[in-house]
Amino acid sequence: MGLEATSALTAMVSKAAQELSCGAQRGSEPKLDDVLLTPWVTAALQEDLGRRGDVTSQATIPADKSASLVIKARDAGVICGMDLARLSFALIDSETKFESLVSDGEWVAAGTILAKVSGNARHLLTAERTALNFVTHLSGIATATRQIVESVADYPAQITCTRKTIPGLRTLQKYAVRCGGGRNHRLGLDDAILIKDNHIAIAGDIDTAVKQAQAFAGHLIPIEVEVDTLEQLEQALEAGAKLVLLDNMTPETLKNAVAMCQGRALTEASGGITPESVSEVAKTGVDFIAMGYLTHSTQALDIGLDFHA
Repeated sequence: MGLEATSALTAMVSKAAQELSCGAQRGSEPKLDDVLLTPWVTAALQEDLGRRGDVTSQATIPADKSASLVIKARDAGVICGMDLARLSFALIDSETKFESLVSDGEWVAAGTILAKVSGNARHLLTAERTALNFVTHLSGIATATRQIVESVADYPAQITCTRKTIPGLRTLQKYAVRCGGGRNHRLGLDDAILIKDNHIAIAGDIDTAVKQAQAFAGHLIPIEVEVDTLEQLEQALEAGAKLVLLDNMTPETLKNAVAMCQGRALTEASGGITPESVSEVAKTGVDFIAMGYLTHSTQALDIGLDFHA
């Protein structure tokens, strides 16, 4: 491959690195609009309210009782989902006052007050669990992402998520990854072509699958090819693949794969990568590291809603 093509690939990686750096800055991730968030919050509240509403609060709290509460981080971490929390209270009672003290993407210390909430006591308690479910789950993803991104900061590799998400929550989980400083892989089946082993088997071979994908995609849909061996990698490169997914390869094999792809294609490592193994993978020189762990195995951040006298 010529110098011009090599320079173009280098520019692509540099641009992606700049985007990642920007996304990791404090509170820099653009918020999702309320019009997008409201359906998730509405569905969650409806699930919790069931057929009769919050019978516990109705039974124990006077209808005209007011209260003030604070949302507090009990662990240190990256916060995500504050607008979802706000909407959880607002959809139950539009007159609830919600004062957010942090922004999504911020790292906070344990004990930090994230928001102050005041209004009708029954309504506050009704919305409590839904608000916390969103914030604890998404903050857990954002926190794990930030920790992993920082653990490989000395290497060029960028951390990406996968489609291994909870059904119905993909957009929110991938937003949380961005708040943690990571990057999103494809959002669904419709925004990129990823030719995997079964596609290749059914199409007949790698060359056929790649050529058919190139003819279908035009110039706007990216194409990535998954390979398991160096032999398959060479076939993908000869077929014209510019982005390859190196699946379940050992660090030594990844190093060889990166050398083969130098100036020819961008590389992405994938397959069972954990926080414990990610540094070894990053050392191999791959451009991207895809981790399903970020959205299917991270622990929720401990965040509570406390009564504020």
